[in-house]
Amino acid sequence: MNPFTNKWGLLVVALTIIAFAGVVLLLSIPAPKSTLPAGIPDVITFTDITASTTGTRVAGQARGTWYFEASFPVKILDASGATIAQGPAQAQSDWMTTDFVPFVASLSYPTQPKGSHGTILIKNDNPSGDPARDQSVSIPVVFN
Repeated sequence: MNPFTNKWGLLVVALTIIAFAGVVLLLSIPAPKSTLPAGIPDVITFTDITASTTGTRVAGQARGTWYFEASFPVKILDASGATIAQGPAQAQSDWMTTDFVPFVASLSYPTQPKGSHGTILIKNDNPSGDPARDQSVSIPVVFN
């Protein structure tokens, strides 16, 4: 029996073609690109970045290899690049792993002009001192 002469057969063929077109369309959409600088993918992600005129909070997850003694350094730079605050991002669970570990950093600094720009500089903790092992992420912010 020819499926094109039966209305139920025609419906099944039409739905199959529509489903196939949908799958092809979904597979053709590019994956979102990482906002991290090239060369350090899959080491850190952010769930909250809040920069006010007097303090910044950064939260997310970083690979355990970024921590030493459950922390890694964070700096806040003003528009001229001067350090206005620095402190540790603290692990929120066991950091001795290569998996992602949640962190939080809260830093206070002298009042910045509202709407001025700055940078959050996050570095892996590198107790070896070997510059070849240094990694960092810079995040531009506006102090609100």
